[in-house]
This record gives sequence, C-alpha cells and structure tokens, in this order.
Amino acid sequence: MKLKEITLSKEIKFKGRLINVRHDEVELPNGDKGLREVVEHPGGVAIALQDIDGDFFVVSQFRYAQQKVLMEFPAGKMEKGEDPLETAKREVIEETGYSGKDYLYLGRMIPTGAYLEEKIEMYYAKVDEFKGQNLDVDEFMNVTKKSIHNLVEMIMNKEIEDAKTIAMTFMIKEMMERE
Repeated sequence: MKLKEITLSKEIKFKGRLINVRHDEVELPNGDKGLREVVEHPGGVAIALQDIDGDFFVVSQFRYAQQKVLMEFPAGKMEKGEDPLETAKREVIEETGYSGKDYLYLGRMIPTGAYLEEKIEMYYAKVDEFKGQNLDVDEFMNVTKKSIHNLVEMIMNKEIEDAKTIAMTFMIKEMMERE
C-alpha cells in the first residue's frame, strides 16, 4: 500500500523566534485531500559527556512547556547551516563548562514525528578540559554527574522523563555491555 502524502501547498500561520507553525494541504494515499499542521524547527543536538571516572554530565533546568524541572543530557538548538558536530561541541561547553573529545555519533532521534520537523543528532564524548560555563542570558541550570546505572534507575523510577536522555542512556548502556 502506498503511504506517502503529496504536499499541495504550505502556509505559515505563525512565525516565532524558535519555531514556525504552518498548515500544509496534502493529497492522501487514497487521493483525498487533508490538512497537516507542522511545527518547523531547525533541529538540535544532545551530548552524553563522560568524565574520567565514567560518570555522565547531566543538566537540570526548568522547562516552561512542561512546568517542571527536567534532568537531561546537555543539548541545544542548531543555528541555521551549522554542522551538528560543531553545535554539539559548542553546546557542551556552554552548558557544562567542559569541552569534549573523541566524539562518537550515536544517530538521529525524531522526538515527535507526527507534527514536529525537529531532528536531534546524538553524540557521546569523553571529557577534555574545563573551559568555563557560558549559558545564554535566559538559561539557568544545575550541572551534576550520574553513573550510567544511576541514570537507568532514575529512568525506571520515572525521575527522568526527557526522551533524548532516555534514548541515549539505553544506547550507551547497550554499547558498554557490548564492549
């Protein structure tokens, strides 16, 4: 069965600082027409930065849309045309204060494929040197370190709810077990 939908038209309904929202008219696989709401987002990166003792840097910050503090691996938005690895290197210093080395690409995550264009490029790196935290003026976060075991336990106890952190934790745990 054919599944692809054909875009017939696109109309921006909202233009924001971080996202745009548009309505797309589509032709459905059965030939009927439909409407799709799409959130445009430039994409982002997430970094699992491991220290020399084997622990991982995590950040806790208030996420307004969820109205709660979430614990996550460091992450950030890509600038237009920016290479994802360069974004990862910039963001990990901004959020943790530490640079990384020996970057390993873990793959791409699509957090909400139904209506959001965002793709998150995931990386693992080892800590390199302290450079100094450099948060944006509207960013406030606490940085801590957790073992992979602690992260898994926190996920299983429903203390960590962030999708990219959950996915990356289990990917890294599996990588470690395969070594």
